[in-house]
Amino acid sequence: MKFLADESIDFPIIHLLRQHGFDIRSVSEEFPSKDDEFVLETANTDDRVLITSDKDFGELVYRHF
Repeated sequence: MKFLADESIDFPIIHLLRQHGFDIRSVSEEFPSKDDEFVLETANTDDRVLITSDKDFGELVYRHF
């Protein structure tokens, strides 16, 4: 399973998951300040589970899917 960590996810969590062998990309590292639609589309295109604490994604997912 592959993951995409939104900017709301702290780096220590991302690093810990990587240390345990998880395939995780980070919005903060790769494309900071991109909007939520871009982040969601990136996760979808790359077949990744989005990890976030941003509640706005629920509404966004509901509207687009």
